[in-house]
Amino acid sequence: MTTTTLERGTRSTILAAGQRLMSHKGFSAVGLTEVLNEAGVPKGSFYHYFASKDAFGEAMLNAYFEEYLAEIDAILARPGLTGAEKLMLYFALWRENQGAFDCQGRCLAVKLGAEVSDLSEAMRLALKSGTHNIIARLRTMIDSGIADGSVDVTAPAGDVAANLYYQWLGASVMVKIVRTHDPFETALAFTRNVLGIGKR
Repeated sequence: MTTTTLERGTRSTILAAGQRLMSHKGFSAVGLTEVLNEAGVPKGSFYHYFASKDAFGEAMLNAYFEEYLAEIDAILARPGLTGAEKLMLYFALWRENQGAFDCQGRCLAVKLGAEVSDLSEAMRLALKSGTHNIIARLRTMIDSGIADGSVDVTAPAGDVAANLYYQWLGASVMVKIVRTHDPFETALAFTRNVLGIGKR
């Protein structure tokens, strides 16, 4: 194993540890020592990989969205599914992930969005880019559903994709507040209605 490969592995380990901790506690509540202890990495090595905590946060968000978008791409690539089925699978996985841990979820966009957007321009831009790419993939699924007849929308696909993402993001926040899945049931009914699923 080369030094570069080892360094990449250590960097990824630190990012994964930060993601685990911050998805539960938030960004400000987690110190670098806690992240390094979780990662099993010597305390003095953090600044070898990251210039600052903000730079670490930006890298963590970029790594999170890279993995998240790969999961969506795997749904897009599934053979034999209509556009509507891909959309419903995506939102079923959203419900499962965000309903975990006593409805506290795993999504960094939900957990950190409001907090770090006020703290760091670099992290805000990472969130903006990541969420933009999610919405773009939702639009692709909607376009696919329109083409195969499984989706029936009246508004432009890009607008529908954005509105659905905003709806589910808001539902995820409400699930954290009320500690039940009821907001997801409302979001799911809204989604099916907007997409025209089950009307025929």
